[in-house]
Amino acid sequence: MKKSLKLISLTLATTLALAACGTGDATDDKKQLVISTFGLSEDIVQEDVFAPFEEEHNVDIIVETGGGSERFTKFKNNPNSSVDIIELSQSSASEGNELGLFEEVDTEKVPNMDLLIPAAKELSANGAGPAYTVNSIGIIYNEEAAGMKIDEWSDLWDPSLKGKISIPDIATTFGPAMIYMASDYKEVNIEDDNGKAAFEALKELSPNIVKTYSKSSDLANTFQTGEIAVAVIGDFAIPVISEANPEVQYVVPDSGTYANFNTMNINKNSENKDLAYKFLNWRINQELQETTAVSLNEAPTNEEVTLTDEVAKNKTYGEIAQNAKAINFTFVNNQMEQWIKDWNQIINQ
Repeated sequence: MKKSLKLISLTLATTLALAACGTGDATDDKKQLVISTFGLSEDIVQEDVFAPFEEEHNVDIIVETGGGSERFTKFKNNPNSSVDIIELSQSSASEGNELGLFEEVDTEKVPNMDLLIPAAKELSANGAGPAYTVNSIGIIYNEEAAGMKIDEWSDLWDPSLKGKISIPDIATTFGPAMIYMASDYKEVNIEDDNGKAAFEALKELSPNIVKTYSKSSDLANTFQTGEIAVAVIGDFAIPVISEANPEVQYVVPDSGTYANFNTMNINKNSENKDLAYKFLNWRINQELQETTAVSLNEAPTNEEVTLTDEVAKNKTYGEIAQNAKAINFTFVNNQMEQWIKDWNQIINQ
């Protein structure tokens, strides 16, 4: 990932330098919008999300991709970042808002925000950037390789799964959800003990964990090689894994799941705020969300979108969305420094 980010930075710098020189062509009049986003299904995102916007607004979108935590750290450490819009999970977005890194969104400039589902509206009530999709965690597994049927989160602690499970690293989108779920296993409210019981549960689970992962797309290969038989994943990763491994199945336990909203945030130092606002409005319009629900497996946040049963499958939508629990990311961010230490001692020892 470090190498790819360097290449992206170099490409971005070269592109901007060439644009500055100019050649007298009509294309020189095009504005550029720099968007930092997740490195998943990049070709589809370009075709379905970026290209139509570029054509309508006569703009070139420059894309920076990578894991959310890594991109946010890079953005946070560079106050003069050329990024105009950064797409992040709730955890990073919450920290960015607390640090004052983002534009306080003027909802009048994003009229489609009036059409967001109630939970997404609540998320943006303080001026935070709008959520364009919601996802949640579940369990994907190969029943034959696992040697058992998995229905509940507690099944992950079964001794027969020793050395067969992969879980998200703490720094990923659903790392905090993994800690919440471990606390639930101990039947302890995580805010009552700041996660102490959760890490006791993770220590008990550790013999079953063969590896953690930072990019869910990497799991497709580890299932194929037989390195793992079970993984805790965000539902957005189901197509990548299941297409490469048709024998796997995905389950959301009846006890519920934890949800995460992916949000769009405007750099407060952006010089393209008008165009950035237009992109925010575009990303949550009904037609586009109907398209990305199919092509990117994104659960919609626009309440006017209705999905068929087939399209709604494996998404945080309908009954699954209703049973999805929220994560208090203000609490999480305050605990994260200690949690990382505890995580490294138990999981990465």
